[in-house]
Amino acid sequence: MTAALEVEGLARHYGDREALSDVSLQLHEAETLVVFGPNGAGKSTLLRVLACLLRPHAGRVCVLGSELPRDGWAVRGRVGLLAHEPLLYRELSARENLRFHARLHDVGEERVQEVLEAVAMHERADEPLRLLSRGMVQRVAVARAVLHDPPLLLLDEPHSHLDPAAVELVAPLIGAVSGRTRVIASHDPGGGLAEADTVLGLRGGRTALQAPAATLSPEQVVELYR
Repeated sequence: MTAALEVEGLARHYGDREALSDVSLQLHEAETLVVFGPNGAGKSTLLRVLACLLRPHAGRVCVLGSELPRDGWAVRGRVGLLAHEPLLYRELSARENLRFHARLHDVGEERVQEVLEAVAMHERADEPLRLLSRGMVQRVAVARAVLHDPPLLLLDEPHSHLDPAAVELVAPLIGAVSGRTRVIASHDPGGGLAEADTVLGLRGGRTALQAPAATLSPEQVVELYR
C-alpha cells in the first residue's frame, strides 16, 4: 500500500514551549488516523503542520509524496482542513465564502452549488454566516474543506456542534465512506476508535500511545486524559 503520510521525529515549538516532540507516524492511502489527547497535547499543531500552515522545526514530514516544508506548494491544494475554528468570514454568506475558496482552487460554480446541496445549506446559502447557528456554520465549513475534492482530510473535532442528523448528512463527504485518507483529532474514545484504522495518543506533545485501533479499548484511550 502507498503511504499517504510519513512523519519521523517531528518537533514543533512556540518559543520555549514544545508543542510536538519526536512524533513519528505512517498512514496509508484511504486509511484513517485518529489522534487523541487532552487539550494542549499537540493535536491541532500536528494537523496544522500537515496542512502546511506551520513549519516543522525538526524531523521529516512527507505528505502525499511531497516533503514539507520544501514542497508545501504541491500539497496545499490536495489537503482539506476542517479546523477547530471554521476559517470562514462571518460577514459573508455561505455561497460567498465558498466562491472565495473556489477561486483559490480553480473550482467552478457548479461545484459550489453541489457542496451546498450536499450539506443541505443551499436554501440559506445567501445569508451572512453571523445569522446562522453554529451547527449550520459547521456544515459550511465541511463544504469548504471538501470543495476542491482533496484526497487527504485533516479534521479537528469534525462533529463539533452537529446534531445526529447533520453527522449523518456530512458522512458521505468526510466519513470513512468518502474513501479519503483522514487524520482526525478527537476527544471521543468510543466514536474515534470506531472511525480509526490507527490511533496516535499525544500527551504534552509526545507520543503516549500508538497502535492499531482494533487492539485498543475506549478505557485505554481514556487513560491519556488522566
